[in-house]
Amino acid sequence: MTAREKLLKKFNDGLHICVGLDTDINKIPEFLREKPNALLEFNKAIIEATKSETAAYKINLAFYESLGQEGLLQMEETIKLIPDDIAVIGDAKRGDIGNTSKMYAKSLFDHFKFDCSTLHGYMGIDSLSPFFEYKDKLHFVLCLTSNPGAQDFEKLKLESGKFLYQEVLDRVKEWNTENNLGIVFGATNDEELKANVGNFGDLIVLLPGIGAQKGNLEEVIKAFRNVDSNNYLINISRGIIYAGNDENFAEIAREALISYNYKIKDLTIT
Repeated sequence: MTAREKLLKKFNDGLHICVGLDTDINKIPEFLREKPNALLEFNKAIIEATKSETAAYKINLAFYESLGQEGLLQMEETIKLIPDDIAVIGDAKRGDIGNTSKMYAKSLFDHFKFDCSTLHGYMGIDSLSPFFEYKDKLHFVLCLTSNPGAQDFEKLKLESGKFLYQEVLDRVKEWNTENNLGIVFGATNDEELKANVGNFGDLIVLLPGIGAQKGNLEEVIKAFRNVDSNNYLINISRGIIYAGNDENFAEIAREALISYNYKIKDLTIT
């Protein structure tokens, strides 16, 4: 299956939560920290506990790169543990001049075998096209992010009357000739989501910001329900993987994920 097909199947099964494996050695249960391959051991337990209830996994490369070669090796082994029918997002927010982007894309897809990328389009289409050439993958372009600094540039108003993030949205839709693009739209932006969700078209939308960043799950589900769209993927990292901090951490993470799934189901049929 292509990355898009993997996600659409999960959506049709009623699964919309992406578990973020942003694994911080300082936040995992203390009894694991001194073990060899501590991140891998933590991730393995989380994956085993949640794989039947998640729509995707997202791995933020920073948490692994910060540990050097050993961290990258544990990340690589983590990816191998994830079942083939579950999409794995390589969250690195790449976007550079063409030749550099070509190498970044080769790293994410040919070496690490990710299904999806996250990209920023500040440098324009030539910085993104090396990723887009991987037609069976899915590429999430930053549109409106969940952090406070989104005000600095993304919400600037252009001479056309559109906000910068709206221009990005329109460009991504133009570039989506192979139906392998998506956008990142922060779940902390309730009003902007309501105003723009009808313009997302067939793009799959990755929504960070629920949980630790206090995004409103109910408002997100309402927005997509109002336009009869099922193409949304809600990333939750800390709110799931660190829900417990003792020997039962993986089972507690599973319970947290299931709780979110029930909430989404209830909100979808309300």
